[in-house]
Amino acid sequence: MKVALIQMNSGSDKPANLAAARALIERAVREERPDWICLPEVFDFMGGTRGEKLAAAEEPGGPAWTMLRDLAKSCGAFIHGGSILERIPGEERVGNTTFVFNRSGEEIARYRKIHMFDITAPDGRQYNESASMRPGDAVATYDCEGVTVGCSICYDLRFPDLFQALMARGAHMIALPAAFTLQTGKDHWETLLRARAIETQTYVCAAGQTGLHMQGGEARATWGHSMVVDPWGHVTARASDGVGYVAARIDPARVAQVRAMIPVARHKVKLT
Repeated sequence: MKVALIQMNSGSDKPANLAAARALIERAVREERPDWICLPEVFDFMGGTRGEKLAAAEEPGGPAWTMLRDLAKSCGAFIHGGSILERIPGEERVGNTTFVFNRSGEEIARYRKIHMFDITAPDGRQYNESASMRPGDAVATYDCEGVTVGCSICYDLRFPDLFQALMARGAHMIALPAAFTLQTGKDHWETLLRARAIETQTYVCAAGQTGLHMQGGEARATWGHSMVVDPWGHVTARASDGVGYVAARIDPARVAQVRAMIPVARHKVKLT
């Protein structure tokens, strides 16, 4: 199975973000003919105020959702729609939500980010995702023509229990759309991705935001460096700096081979 990870520099102009996503997906399909495509976190709208996020959010059937559905069908590929801002009826916060479509344009999975990025960065900047986003509470996997794909988003990467739950549900590959900050990304991104791949003995496919965006009048930087990590922890593909994409092949036999050599799942013990 060939995969393509789209790397973007989204901002607070939603139509421009959707046009950029469409152009990158169509380019990847034209040049690589992937079976599965992943976009980064909040590819539809990045930055802005809480009110602007709520105004940009949409329910299924909205412009971002419809674009993903139509592209999956026209390109004949599975599209793991990174995440978009999801409007939740009766809620003043939005969902940070992945929608997945098969080659026929049918929605086959959705996942709302569980872990909220409420942290203080090394430079003292505050990130308070839970103020504008409502966390999810459900683990999600789906079948991609025999490859079981697990869902995660960005900050979820720091919580190995979620990845273990995806492994327990049979995941061969785990998708991680992200908008990792520059400061945390340069020190932790690759280390964490490789650790999760080694621990779960799965492919980890991480599509990131890159470059600057404006958040409440303040410029903030994301790390990019989208990459594919194999079940042994090797980085098999890595995006260059800037907007673009990276492609690689996923081999389920490699997952089986690694799990046969080091049968971690059989060796687990329940700790009290």
